Amino acid sequence: MFYCQADFCEMAGLTTSTSCRRRAVARLGAAISFAALASVASSVLAQQAKLAELADLSIEELANLEITSVSRRAERLADAAASIFVVTGDDIRHSGVTSLPEALRLAPNLQVARVDARQYAISARGFNGTVANKLLVRLDGRTVYTPLFSGVFWDAQDVFIEDVERIEVISGPGATLWGANAVNGVINVSTRPASETKGMLAFAGIGNRESAIGARYGTDLGDGALRVYGKAFNRDNTFRANGADVPDGWHNGQAGFRADWGTPASGFTLQGDAYRGTIDQLAPGDVRISGGNLLARWSRQLAAGDRLQVQAYFDHTDREIPGSFAERLDTFDVEFQHAFQAAERHFVTWGGGHRHSRDHVSNTPVLAFLPADPALRWTNLFVQDEIELGDRLRFTAGAKIESNPYTGWELLPSARLTWKPDVKRMVWGAVSRAVRAPARLDRELFVPGQPPFVLAGGPDFRSEISNVFELGYRAQPSARISYSLTAFHSVHDHLRTLEPIGGGAFIIGNKMEGNTNGLETWGSFQAAENWRLGAGALFLDQDLRFKPGSGDVNLASAGNDPKRQFSLRSSLDLRGNQEFDLMLRYVSRLPNPAVPSYTALDVRYALRLRKNLELSVTAQNLLERRHPEFGAAATRSEIERGLFFKLKHSL
Repeated sequence: MFYCQADFCEMAGLTTSTSCRRRAVARLGAAISFAALASVASSVLAQQAKLAELADLSIEELANLEITSVSRRAERLADAAASIFVVTGDDIRHSGVTSLPEALRLAPNLQVARVDARQYAISARGFNGTVANKLLVRLDGRTVYTPLFSGVFWDAQDVFIEDVERIEVISGPGATLWGANAVNGVINVSTRPASETKGMLAFAGIGNRESAIGARYGTDLGDGALRVYGKAFNRDNTFRANGADVPDGWHNGQAGFRADWGTPASGFTLQGDAYRGTIDQLAPGDVRISGGNLLARWSRQLAAGDRLQVQAYFDHTDREIPGSFAERLDTFDVEFQHAFQAAERHFVTWGGGHRHSRDHVSNTPVLAFLPADPALRWTNLFVQDEIELGDRLRFTAGAKIESNPYTGWELLPSARLTWKPDVKRMVWGAVSRAVRAPARLDRELFVPGQPPFVLAGGPDFRSEISNVFELGYRAQPSARISYSLTAFHSVHDHLRTLEPIGGGAFIIGNKMEGNTNGLETWGSFQAAENWRLGAGALFLDQDLRFKPGSGDVNLASAGNDPKRQFSLRSSLDLRGNQEFDLMLRYVSRLPNPAVPSYTALDVRYALRLRKNLELSVTAQNLLERRHPEFGAAATRSEIERGLFFKLKHSL
């Protein structure tokens, strides 16, 4: 499925018989990848170097890992009063995944479904879809949602996966600190400082579904450090249930850099990326995507532990779907924050920011956004006070006011209470209000692109509101065991609906409400010095209903979510510089459109040939030849069993 007329109708809950046009894919020649592998291997055999890899974190070290997503300042993971799971760079390496969406499968508090060769449906706590709009994603401080539908184009979000330091995944609202659209969760991806990636790293891989090649080089810059990277990959077509080939192959290249001076507490960072790719479809032509960004961040440690940070970035994206839709988006964003000790038991964090976007859409007869070229602005101010009520009790209260182009100022408050009976246990509770502000789709979408319209954006569409209540418990009863448990209850109002207005036409409205209840839990067990086990479970119950006066009949427009999902991970270091990892996942059926439940087993085996040379093989979906994960039966792709060989060399 591509972002043509059918996709934007799906965003609004309107089914359509008009399917997107696709064309056949030209498959990647295997000889190219094998030549790349041979080249890398040749350079390895000619070099003697020391491998710089992050060691596996023990469970106690993981509890002490510093994170920033919960309170917008550095704190220990064990002290964070939120449902947060951290995917470390070492977790990613042991999984063998090659992309950011696949790495997010490692977080048990996320729902991740692969749709086709390049599309994913990713959300937390429900409302999942290819255009999910209640999850805020940040890459090294850069917010990446599109103003078209308040969600993420996952095909435009890529990183050099070996440089990821950690991915902080919060399930639950984060609007007080991170703003509108952080309704059901926040994903914060952080790459390693340039000082930690000196030297050369190169890799090449080939498999039955994908081939890839990339390199990164890091060096000193006087009192700082610099790294540059480049990567490219090709992903093959997917298949229907009947074995028919789906022309949706994806070909992408990306390059970037990062330079750091000073320390994370007092320093300066400059980084940027540029990418270009094509996605195959039927005539009249391939989908084309491209873009680039540049970010600067300055931080300073002040007297008495105070800290100041200022950040600005520019982001440009282009997306062209011939015959349906094209967009050029330019975004400039600036933000600052100041953290200081206000009194003996008060620690205050406050700040603000402004975001300006120019979104130019090339309308077509099949689809239009009107006006076609708006200037969009968002402004925010926030403050949060952490109050120590005693040695074991802490109360945190905060609020953000944020303006958006459609509904003006929104208030986003929250309150959290944390109790630590001892250093190994923590109980916390939270009450929060979050909103999903209107996007261009809600107000300005028109299908077809000229009168008479079958679908029109609602001129009075208002923000969707969620009031969320959470209760959590985190414990580390021994040096070998840790676990987390969170229960939540969310009350939703003004959810998006599709209201009939006569003559077969519809307008987008706000006449759905309901509740979401759930339980999410995960834990780690160090079974032996060389063997780590991890497990996670998610239980979700949604009770959505139309408000009086609504003419909508399709509750599935709010999302398609499993009621249960489970995961089990094992990482085992074997003798002779060998590693054996597996991940078992179970996802229950999706209700509408119906998708069967599935169980997937992924296995990775890695052999250290030399200190600076690693060969690994990753097998995915071993239990079935193919299985679907999302979409209607007639048009969905099925994700097939995969095998990927990777050779990695570092100097």
